[in-house]
Amino acid sequence: MSQPLWTPSAERVRSANLTRFTAALEARLGRRFGDYAELWRWSIEDRAGFWRAIWEMAEVRASHGWDEVLTDGERMPGARWFTGAKLNFAENLLRRADPHPALVARSEDGRRRVVSYRELGHAVARFAAYLRGQGVVAGDRVAGLVPNVPEAVIAMLATTSIGALWSSCSPDFGARAVLDRFGQIAPKVLVTCDGYPYAGKVHDCLEKGRELVRELPSVRRVAVIPYASPDPGLTAFSGAADLFPDAVASGAGHELVFEQLPFEHPIYVLYSSGTTGAPKCIVHGAGGTLLQHVKEQWLHTDLRPEDRFFYFTTCGWMMWNWLLSGLARGATLLLWDGSPFHPDPGVLWRIAAEEGITHFGTSAKYLAAAEKEGVRPSAIADLGEMRALLSTGSPLLHESFEYVYREVKRDLHLASISGGTDLLSCFALGNPCLPVVAPEIQCRGLGMAVDSFDDAGRPVAGAPGELVCTKPFPSMPVGFWNDPDQARYRATYFERFPGVWHHGDLVEITERGGVIVYGRSDATLNPGGVRIGTAEVYRPVESLAEIADSLVIGQEWQGDVRVVLFVKTRPGVVLDRELENKLRKTIRESASPRHVPARIVAVDDIPYTRSGKKVELAVRNVIHGRPVENRDALVNPDALDLYRDLESLRS
Repeated sequence: MSQPLWTPSAERVRSANLTRFTAALEARLGRRFGDYAELWRWSIEDRAGFWRAIWEMAEVRASHGWDEVLTDGERMPGARWFTGAKLNFAENLLRRADPHPALVARSEDGRRRVVSYRELGHAVARFAAYLRGQGVVAGDRVAGLVPNVPEAVIAMLATTSIGALWSSCSPDFGARAVLDRFGQIAPKVLVTCDGYPYAGKVHDCLEKGRELVRELPSVRRVAVIPYASPDPGLTAFSGAADLFPDAVASGAGHELVFEQLPFEHPIYVLYSSGTTGAPKCIVHGAGGTLLQHVKEQWLHTDLRPEDRFFYFTTCGWMMWNWLLSGLARGATLLLWDGSPFHPDPGVLWRIAAEEGITHFGTSAKYLAAAEKEGVRPSAIADLGEMRALLSTGSPLLHESFEYVYREVKRDLHLASISGGTDLLSCFALGNPCLPVVAPEIQCRGLGMAVDSFDDAGRPVAGAPGELVCTKPFPSMPVGFWNDPDQARYRATYFERFPGVWHHGDLVEITERGGVIVYGRSDATLNPGGVRIGTAEVYRPVESLAEIADSLVIGQEWQGDVRVVLFVKTRPGVVLDRELENKLRKTIRESASPRHVPARIVAVDDIPYTRSGKKVELAVRNVIHGRPVENRDALVNPDALDLYRDLESLRS
């Protein structure tokens, strides 16, 4: 059995939010929970009692209480939460109204801005008045093609204060990719920017904005954030645009007004990656999103009002929405806009030290890249304030766990988390009161009936299976946009196992109650009928100094499937027979003979989605001569052409 890389001190366990919550719960229920596993079991057996406790102990603001916590509680989909309740999402994120910093914004060009909770509330009130002046009402959509700056936060909060829906993409998205998303939801107002810095260059965004307005007839008005220039020209928008500061100023004198709406009233539209078809527009509701985020950040992440919370993300990834819910805890959020490696690979760690970051969030890909670049955070930055490091986006490899404890900080809660855009929250995540054991995610989330099924729909333990959730949870999507009978929604999550949420990840529930994620189950390799998760191959391959990156797929071959490994080597390294033999030997010894690829092919680039996920399915389609839709959903779509018509895969 693997030994823990970190164990929380007795004092840390005593002071954790989770410990205090458990004690209060025990007093309320008149019972004791022997350990986390027992608390988790109760939370899924008495889901109404658990989520009621979250609502009450987190002091959710609502103008009207609920009639019933859970109605039709065994139906999935179909269960309803907190019926009769009236609340507003933005109101719960703007509970503070004092001079305490709400946002600290840093960008790669050296700019730093601080926005207090008081200033944030004033700006939200004024921009909400501007939106109302454009005819925006509850149920309308406001879209943002925006960098990760305070104006994006203001626009989101103003939108949801009205009861309208917010939807955003980062400005590096291509126009076609943005239209594939916003074109489905018909926004009434578009928030964009004139340009943005990235990797030392300023990229224009006005022309892209003009194209969007031309192709989106629903847009009545555009608010342009002057980011690249203090006074950009707006002639491209034919008089139908305002500078964002002017839009805010136009609402001077207006107070915050929060529309009180039902628990499930929609607030966000997020999108599937869209690499195998048109992006699905996933609609999320106010109450479920709020409760899940409060639970995850308060109990699983141990976030407190005095903390400083950072997540490396763009406005096109669900982690941006998740980060912003930290405002509900009264914490200070750090927004970073720019490349995580400019002007050098240590920039985020130095900023974390300068800003006293207590919770540092990033992707597994970033941690692996930082290790490859030789970044030693503890040697370049004083990370004394940092208590937790969060990682998501893809499975965190064993080597990355070790890298964090070797080069970042020894006394650190490393929380690998896993969930997704589909639920805008997590199925498995960290626990500040439990040890960290690589490569496991520490626990299943409270209130989340997570299990692993075999192909016949039977629970399986100690071996890989399909990630499922067997009971309803509050942050299940309200539905998909333009799916009135919920046919697409049901087909996406409930077709494989009727009445059970099927997530599409290959996972193992360990004897400790932890979770190991092996990758997407639809990208699972099946040579000879044996299921192999792609993460099982990436771990040994990417541990080699010669390899910069890799991608593995299953190629249909002679009535079976053979494993094909693509590798991007480090500069100056050639994939020769000696390196191939080394790769095969490493994979065999670290995994099994079944994992050893039949073909190893050198490529110049590995395609990724904009949220940092490798696109095995798109590459598999390319090598089989099948079409790949929505290439603009990738950060580097031209990389797919490297996999077309490869001679090495014809024999």
